[in-house]
Amino acid sequence: MAEKKKMSLALKVFIGLAAGVIVGLFFTNENAVFLNPTTLNTWLYPLGNLVFMNLLKFIVVPIVLFSITAGMVSLKDIRKVGSIGGKTIIYYLCTTAFAVTIGLIISNLFKGAYVLLDTTGLEFTANEAPHFWANILAQIFPANAIAPFANAAMLQVILIALFLGFAIIAVGEKAAFAVNLVESLNEVFMKIMSFIISLSPYGVFCLIAPIVAINGPKILTSLGVVLGAAYIAYIIHAAIVYSGTVRLLGGMNPLKFFKGVFPAMMLAFSSASSVGTLPMTMECSQKMGARKDIANFTLPLGATINMDGTAIYQGLCAIFIATCYGMSLTFPQMLTIVLTATAASIGTAGVPGAGMVMLAMVLTSVGVPIEGIAIVAGVDRIFDMGRTTLNITGDAACSIIITKMEEIKEVKKAKTA
Repeated sequence: MAEKKKMSLALKVFIGLAAGVIVGLFFTNENAVFLNPTTLNTWLYPLGNLVFMNLLKFIVVPIVLFSITAGMVSLKDIRKVGSIGGKTIIYYLCTTAFAVTIGLIISNLFKGAYVLLDTTGLEFTANEAPHFWANILAQIFPANAIAPFANAAMLQVILIALFLGFAIIAVGEKAAFAVNLVESLNEVFMKIMSFIISLSPYGVFCLIAPIVAINGPKILTSLGVVLGAAYIAYIIHAAIVYSGTVRLLGGMNPLKFFKGVFPAMMLAFSSASSVGTLPMTMECSQKMGARKDIANFTLPLGATINMDGTAIYQGLCAIFIATCYGMSLTFPQMLTIVLTATAASIGTAGVPGAGMVMLAMVLTSVGVPIEGIAIVAGVDRIFDMGRTTLNITGDAACSIIITKMEEIKEVKKAKTA
């Protein structure tokens, strides 16, 4: 007898969202005795907020610390590939920074179409901002080793993880115990993360139902707007950043590039998996002229740490959720989003539900309530199809660009020999 196919988590989350919307609509009548928003909020919101969201808040810091450190330790192989590794990582980080910036710009353009939620009981007081430069430095460099973890100061946690990773690599063989400990703890917290993410359908249901009940159907219209904004940003990023870098740095016609990578793009769109698309991405890249040894390094690394599509998603959703809560993010806060999303792109890669974890980090870094994640979680699969397609396109572009750079370097070296 054939084994029954399991329902995907994405479908479960979408069902949880749909069920929450339906239940919420039944409780929109404020004059009803039982089917009213207050009753629903009393029973369901604590389950979503005090159970699911608190678990998500709890796991964010250890996931970032140990996954980034483990990633840094694994990058000791960068010494073997020399300039190829350095250029690859720089390219991925730069395109990720561009991506989240584009996401913020597009979302601000669509800002007027977002709705304002009823945030009764929610208090948010903006403190007077210190000097811009001092504020940025204070958010990056911790004053002690405990506060960043207790306060979930994500930029500081990321910096600590980077220092720890570099130090372990520098110590070498004497740090074998530290390497094993970091990798073991990383696996343990990944397993905890997978358990928490498995609760997403129930958490989304408990959070979205009261929101719909209190705000009514008007909240649903904004989801279509933010999805449209996301895909516009995906297209703009591909048309400007990838086309420009492939032309200027890779010496290839952008139309030829997109035609060559198109099969991988379609597979990525249907599967929403960068890793699952990796063999096809490698095949397409090599057919376009990427060297096999370079493609074999840049593409697997990109499938792990290159998250341009996810970065766009972070910028869009941060503005969207902040607007829904009646908050207007300042320029320093937007810069914090760029820095956090770019640095965290390495740390959250490969984690099931990485987009949700990364978004929680970004929202926390700028003081936006992470409960707003429930609004977009149910349609995350639709976001994911586009952002995965963008991610693997960036991977392929990197393989072409690094190949061209190495060819130029080798020609110059041969002439001077």
